Amino acid sequence: MLYAFIVTAVVGVLLPAHNALTTNMTKNLKVLVSSNDYPSSGLDVLREHFTVVQSPYCNFGEEGANENKAELLKLIPGSSALVWISHHPITKELLDKAGPQLKIVSTASAGYNHCNVPELKARGIKLSNTPNVLSSAVAEIAVGLILGAARRFTENLDQVRRGEWENGFNKVLGQDVRGSTVGIVGLGGIGQATVKRLSGFEVGKFLYTGHREKPEAKALNAEFTSLDNLLEQSDFIVLAVPLTDETRHMINSTTLGKMKKNAILVNVGRGDLVDQEALYEALKNKNIYAAGLDVTTPEPLPKDHKLLTLPNLFVLPHIGSATLRTRSDMAVLASNNVVNALTGKPLITPVLP
Repeated sequence: MLYAFIVTAVVGVLLPAHNALTTNMTKNLKVLVSSNDYPSSGLDVLREHFTVVQSPYCNFGEEGANENKAELLKLIPGSSALVWISHHPITKELLDKAGPQLKIVSTASAGYNHCNVPELKARGIKLSNTPNVLSSAVAEIAVGLILGAARRFTENLDQVRRGEWENGFNKVLGQDVRGSTVGIVGLGGIGQATVKRLSGFEVGKFLYTGHREKPEAKALNAEFTSLDNLLEQSDFIVLAVPLTDETRHMINSTTLGKMKKNAILVNVGRGDLVDQEALYEALKNKNIYAAGLDVTTPEPLPKDHKLLTLPNLFVLPHIGSATLRTRSDMAVLASNNVVNALTGKPLITPVLP
């Protein structure tokens, strides 16, 4: 008993000292945070362990493509980790400037098509992302887009702004979610969260497609089917897949032609999942009923873009994960991936382990 007490006491004294020693050993490692709007919750995690350098610029839009791009090239030399907050691409030039000690790129996003995966892999640089923590927030936007497109929010908001309401029992009628067939393209975290949220809307049937059947689908009462069958049967089609060579322009003139006349397309994945020229033609000619987009190509969509002239298109400015809680959770996860990578532990959410 005395021996156990002594061991416990010694361990109790030594563990904090060991942790402090580990932290002191990593303090000389430089971590670059690519944007000035990274949540403080994520910065606090990094600063506990490393020397953190943060860009004074925002890494989005024109500022990200111009001023911040030049600034990051100046700041990145000697960095052991890069925390990437943006959908701007990670270039070979940036990686060259970093130097051979760069061990990890941690992107604060679920998607990672902007991260130059082949180049990172070739250089032996780890890559992590932030899936799952944003699934609930993005699913809420998917439901919002379904309702916005089905109930013709674009046209109805225009009425309100003009002060000219179309009164009448048969005016500006929308479509019901109740009793409909909803097809989910990609039953991952976002797809599953969307189905859960739509279950209370008395949906008639859920279909999903992907590379394989998902064990989670049974509890969601979702039926696995082919993409063609999903397109032909669904009243609502939700795109919740990552952008890859396989999925780029998966929605095109051919696939749009397989949809019902009353079909509503919703995209919460990436803009390039959809051939926007083909979508414009399908909406303009009323080959499908409507579309709801949270993602477009490019972003932002120019205010004079012809898609925005369509009354049957409801567009949001890529706000899927834009809640205080979700963005904070994403930052903490991205930072903890860096901590693990630079202290010899497995990544929490690895893309390239």
